[in-house]
Amino acid sequence: MTDGVQQPAPRRLWPLWTVLVVVVLLLGCGLPALLVVGVIREGGARSTISRAGASTADDPATAAARELTDRMTAQLDRQSAALLGGDRAGFLAIAEPAVHTELRRRFSALRELKVTVWRAEPSGLPAPIVGKPGEWRLLVRFQYCFVAPNCRPSPVLIGTRWRENGDQPRLVAMEESKSVETGTRPWEVSDLAVAIGTRTIVATTPALRGKLPGLLAQAEAAAKVADGYVVAGPPPDRYRIFYAGRAEWKRWYGGDRPGWTGGYAVTVGGGHHEVVLNADGLPSSGTDDLLRHELTHAASLPERGYPGKTTWWLVEGLAEFAGAGGQAVDRYEGLAEVRKLVRARWDGKLAGVNPADDASAEQVAGSYGVGYLAVRHLVDRYGPQRLLAFFKAVVHERKTLDVAAEEAFGEQWSTLHDECVAYVRAATA
Repeated sequence: MTDGVQQPAPRRLWPLWTVLVVVVLLLGCGLPALLVVGVIREGGARSTISRAGASTADDPATAAARELTDRMTAQLDRQSAALLGGDRAGFLAIAEPAVHTELRRRFSALRELKVTVWRAEPSGLPAPIVGKPGEWRLLVRFQYCFVAPNCRPSPVLIGTRWRENGDQPRLVAMEESKSVETGTRPWEVSDLAVAIGTRTIVATTPALRGKLPGLLAQAEAAAKVADGYVVAGPPPDRYRIFYAGRAEWKRWYGGDRPGWTGGYAVTVGGGHHEVVLNADGLPSSGTDDLLRHELTHAASLPERGYPGKTTWWLVEGLAEFAGAGGQAVDRYEGLAEVRKLVRARWDGKLAGVNPADDASAEQVAGSYGVGYLAVRHLVDRYGPQRLLAFFKAVVHERKTLDVAAEEAFGEQWSTLHDECVAYVRAATA
């Protein structure tokens, strides 16, 4: 799923073919204009406040607010240095005791994830908290890297609250980020156990720690496949995977996924997509396919998102193709569901085949299967490299399907579309 408001996922088990579906939340895809502005503010390369641009004629209140911002920033700089140095006492030292439990949990989770970059930049000026004299709220843009020391950092915008205390204001609360495009990160709200491989980071809750060795091995194998689907720039420095228990599934990245969702990839900026798997009801036999699918999204998708519903079949079809692991078409797990969709309700158009949030699991599997078969036909006819060139032109460069088809395949898209549809119908006859 790419657009709109998602519904809460019910607590149930999925058959194997259902867990292969994915939700991809992307920048700029179907969001109202106001929300897109929020996305850009967090995902940009610079902080939204600049001391160099400050007026030399600030009024006294603004000048005082800037000076207070400087003191808060100095405290955050101390905290950042303590986090990167593994100094938990120093990390807590800028805060009031009431927030120490929360900060200890964040410190431990970030250290488990091997945080290598952590920078705090104020976003705007502090605002007084109504009814609490001497207390202020400051939005802070944190930038972070895990494991890789020289990665392009991912940003997250978090509200912080402070109490004036002379030269060193005291942190009294750190809010959860509720960014419009992603929601709360796992390390903000959960204790984490982490395993790190050559290409992946896999994190889960302490209660599910026993799953980590197997998940890491599966993730590392999936990463080797996903690396082959990078279409622009280098592959991710590490694929980031979070394995969610029942409570975490409802909370991480805002929760509220369609009931048919077994996993999703969400862009977090800095060229990174973070992957979440639903541990509740996910059979081990489906995890390999799901990981290949999700990590292919992380490898192939642009940070700013893709053109939306008309190309859903291509984005999901590529991920399904990778997830299928090279098996024969007649062994594709969702073929029976594609057959039912084609015979019952499909209008024969690839654009718009994406499922509704309230679609049945059977309808969802059929929709993903149509995308898979269409991509499979293009790969069989033209080879994977030309398919990836087509994908890059459409998804990254935002070219029309007509232009991209001429460039990548030397054919008119209307002709290729009809061939793909005929292939889908023949494969499910």
